[in-house]
Amino acid sequence: MEPSRRFTRLIERFFPYRFSLAKLTHVPIVRWIITRMVFEKNDLTYLTKDNVVEVQLNKEIEPVDNIAVPSKVVEHFIEESSYRFIMDFCICRESMDCKNYPIDLGCLFMGEAARRIPSELGRSASKEEALAHVKRCREAGLVHLIGRDKLDETWLGVGSKIPLVTVCNCCECCCLWRMRPYLNNSLSSTIKRMPGVEIKVNANCTGCGVCTEDVCFLDGIKIKDDIAVLSDDCVACGRCADRCPHDAIEISINDKDFIDKTIERVKKATR
Repeated sequence: MEPSRRFTRLIERFFPYRFSLAKLTHVPIVRWIITRMVFEKNDLTYLTKDNVVEVQLNKEIEPVDNIAVPSKVVEHFIEESSYRFIMDFCICRESMDCKNYPIDLGCLFMGEAARRIPSELGRSASKEEALAHVKRCREAGLVHLIGRDKLDETWLGVGSKIPLVTVCNCCECCCLWRMRPYLNNSLSSTIKRMPGVEIKVNANCTGCGVCTEDVCFLDGIKIKDDIAVLSDDCVACGRCADRCPHDAIEISINDKDFIDKTIERVKKATR
């Protein structure tokens, strides 16, 4: 089925009920159906924000020229792509009538399957245009999510036989994957952090709670006993580290090949 703007309006009407749907994945038969429809072979990675990684690498690595930051993963796939398509809108932010981030900063899709996306949903883009688009997304404070997303293959009508690389540009207020903490673990585990990236709360934490105030879209950090505590839902995107007024949240890179390993993960998922 070829999607249209009328079809996306239907999706948007049901978008607020995604949390209820996520909770139903704990029922085996419902989980099986949803997996077959929109989760099969999913493999998505949240990329840590560039600025928090740059700070950490500048502290630890000498010399610091040509630092490889997480956005290099997206740039790699743009440079290697045969075709690129930029959506004219973010279906998540449009569904929620977002007031905090630009609705026109939509997903970027790459690969031959993207040629099948109807032009009424966006436009084809040169490599330069795609690079400029993702840069604008980062400057707006959005976080990249990259990989294979069966949901996109389904609603865009492109099928799963030809590779499609999805790059979502996520905000904490509207992101579809805010439902991740409510999913059965077999499904939530398909959405991961970058390999080699660790995050922790240090002794500077005062328990002020800034990091929990409309910052984490995965509900991955809470205040317990007057101190911030990270949960297993954290994907180390770096939003909380970026927002913390006391530098109490540290991002560390434990594998110098974390960029290459992320690229290989995405390649394997989207073959």
